[in-house]
Amino acid sequence: MNKSDPNRLLRLLPVFAGSLGGVLLLVNRTFTLELTNSQTRSDVLGVILSGLLILIGLLWQQVQARPPEAVLLDGSEGMELLPELPDALKIELAWASHLLLKNTATKTLVIYYQGKVLLRRGILGPNPQVQPGPILQRALQTEQPVYLVSLKLYPGRFEFDYLPHNTQGVICQPLGKQGMMILGANAPRSYTKQDETWIEGIAEKLNNSLLDYYAL
Repeated sequence: MNKSDPNRLLRLLPVFAGSLGGVLLLVNRTFTLELTNSQTRSDVLGVILSGLLILIGLLWQQVQARPPEAVLLDGSEGMELLPELPDALKIELAWASHLLLKNTATKTLVIYYQGKVLLRRGILGPNPQVQPGPILQRALQTEQPVYLVSLKLYPGRFEFDYLPHNTQGVICQPLGKQGMMILGANAPRSYTKQDETWIEGIAEKLNNSLLDYYAL
């Protein structure tokens, strides 16, 4: 059983209760000098109920999903901004990335726009450059996010060499047709619907700011 599971004791409770009930029935039967028909029926019912409790507890151990295993991402923590950006845009990028790192499962983040890496933050990968592969290109063309729930399962994972090599889950969130936010997590299946909503909302805000800057 996963020691990080906060409900493990609760799921074991039926097993404990059923086992205790069975032991008490056995003790009661042992010290009973004269059995009555009603007591026999009660003992049978008690044994059935104890067995059901134990069975339910064992089934809970099987059907309850275990939380995904988190890893320590390889790399050093930091933040890199494209030097040529104006201060106002640097501040907005820093603000947006801070919110994503603090309020979602994101541990590493890259913002790519018009062929340039504007920001890298969190646990930095070994490659500072982004070369869009098939997954990123598809997200750019469709302007629809791509969520890779467990990166190791995807043959195209090698295109994400700008993220830590042991990144577990990735979201590619388009910034219009010209850019992308690439977010990595340290555990598979770790992004929730709330995380995805946060990411989409911040991406829309950043896209508006970048459109204004590059339109100048």
